[in-house]
Amino acid sequence: MVERRVTVGWPEGLHARPASILVRAAASCGVPVTIARAGGGAGTGPVNAASILAVLGLGAEGGDEVVLASGAEGAEAALDRLAELVSEGLDELPGTA
Repeated sequence: MVERRVTVGWPEGLHARPASILVRAAASCGVPVTIARAGGGAGTGPVNAASILAVLGLGAEGGDEVVLASGAEGAEAALDRLAELVSEGLDELPGTA
């Protein structure tokens, strides 16, 4: 299992627009990815990062630490790109422009 711990860079957290950006990116990255709020506890995941309802359900706020993970072969590059997207609060997945 490959993991990336990142701090949510969107000031509003993983709410409507940022969550949809992450979900689209996760769905297009070619490997299954989960996301969880670091620290554990009820409602913190891991959940499917390609599911808008699951990502919104995490309730991750700006500045919260999240863990992106995948056990798939070739996941490192995908997780690196998703981690950059989340930590920088970008509008699209790096390398797709």
